[in-house]
Amino acid sequence: MSNVLLKVEHLKQYFKLDRKSKVKAVDDVSFDIYEGETFGLVGESGSGKTTIGRSIIRLYDITGGNVTFEGKQASGKLKKEERASIARNMQMIFQDPMACLNPRMNIRDIVAEGIDIHKLAKTKEERDEMVYAILAKVGLAREHAGRYPHEFSGGQRQRIGIARALITNPKLVICDEPISALDVSIQSQVVNLLKKLQKELGLTYLFIAHDLSMVRYISDRIAVMHKGKIVELADAEELYNNPLHPYTRSLMSAIPTPDPKSEKQRARFAYDPSQHDYTTDEPKMREIRPKHFIYCNEKEFQAYQTEIA
Repeated sequence: MSNVLLKVEHLKQYFKLDRKSKVKAVDDVSFDIYEGETFGLVGESGSGKTTIGRSIIRLYDITGGNVTFEGKQASGKLKKEERASIARNMQMIFQDPMACLNPRMNIRDIVAEGIDIHKLAKTKEERDEMVYAILAKVGLAREHAGRYPHEFSGGQRQRIGIARALITNPKLVICDEPISALDVSIQSQVVNLLKKLQKELGLTYLFIAHDLSMVRYISDRIAVMHKGKIVELADAEELYNNPLHPYTRSLMSAIPTPDPKSEKQRARFAYDPSQHDYTTDEPKMREIRPKHFIYCNEKEFQAYQTEIA
């Protein structure tokens, strides 16, 4: 994982509430995503996870910072050809599989939108064959192409959303909570499908989710977000086995266990932001262990080092 596919530097995304106040949805966030990996982004509702995904894919004009994709500028003002290249190579799977599908279009036309926009097929027959091929990859039959979104279950609709995202053969797929609207029995099927497609097509994922156990299952590295900032970033196993930031520990304590006895004994605790005193010593991302970063000031950094010694 030596090649950086996506580089996010000091990303800021602010939204105005009125003339005087604004919401800092994403506040000075930086991270890299390497080719072929799955980068997990977790945190509570309102922490800024989805905003990061939408800012990267240019659904929002970013307030500040820089995004580079394959070493080329991907944020700010770009030429038409550059925007088209990013749109083709960077796709998104949305959270609600029904809301993101046009109910007046059949599945063939929904999936083929990317083909039409980027002119990837020369004939109607070639276009249809491309649609049938990608539908087969996500577990749907070619007969489904003539149907409409309301004729499918939630899991099938999400497979259609995945097919639409993959039709342009992208390099990066932003998965914005792709399983949160599905039944638990279907969630594992969709995640296993994503893993299978990643292996077959050489995809790179930015996987945004609430379900910490599912993120651990699919991700190579995980970043934990709280109020617009990344507070901890590490390899998946390292983060789960050795969480250091109090907010990360609070999230971990909320993960239920399938064993009734251990579940009864599981200790839960709430995160209290007031425990941090950043009035004089400003915090920043610091490397506490190799590839394990934590958002803290110098005093907290020394305390974490003592703890893991």
